Amino acid sequence: MEVGIDSFASHLLQNGGERLSSTEAMHLLLEHIERADQVGLDVFGIGEHHRAEYLDSATAVILAAAAALTQRIRLTSAVTVLSAAGPVRVFQAFATLDLVSQGRAELVVGRGSSTEAFPLFGFSLSDYDELFSEKLGLLLAIRNEEKVRWSGKFRPALTGQGVYPRPAQAQLPIWLGVGGSPSRLCGPARWVCP
Repeated sequence: MEVGIDSFASHLLQNGGERLSSTEAMHLLLEHIERADQVGLDVFGIGEHHRAEYLDSATAVILAAAAALTQRIRLTSAVTVLSAAGPVRVFQAFATLDLVSQGRAELVVGRGSSTEAFPLFGFSLSDYDELFSEKLGLLLAIRNEEKVRWSGKFRPALTGQGVYPRPAQAQLPIWLGVGGSPSRLCGPARWVCP
């Protein structure tokens, strides 16, 4: 069994109820990750949001800073909103994190529990399931092959281009993050069903 912590990197409230500055909140988050490593936790995950109250829109950047402060703890997203992201860039960012952390990166991908990323990056919520399915397929193809041949509906085809850098680990761990009620998760075009 592994034990870990996830954070949304919110602006934390001080004892008196005042919000911390973004700089103070980020510094405190990095201290928490460093302390989690020191006490022997197995993993620390950072969520992804694109709203004013959170600092986690660039998860891989936060985790790379944490990698420089830690020795053994695994560093992961919790979750990367893959439906609204570019799988090539996601893979490159986490492969780079894996190199910086000397093989301690993991990636949890999902649809996300909020939808602000979709209009921000120009995607339609009507394509919610199809976007995720296609982008997960591409991300896994990139993880499995250095030079990728792939085609889909939402982006131009890859015709044998190499995707670099490659991670330190032989295969970057990619987990599927899900949440919600069984009726929402199971059904047409859903990934998790009993």
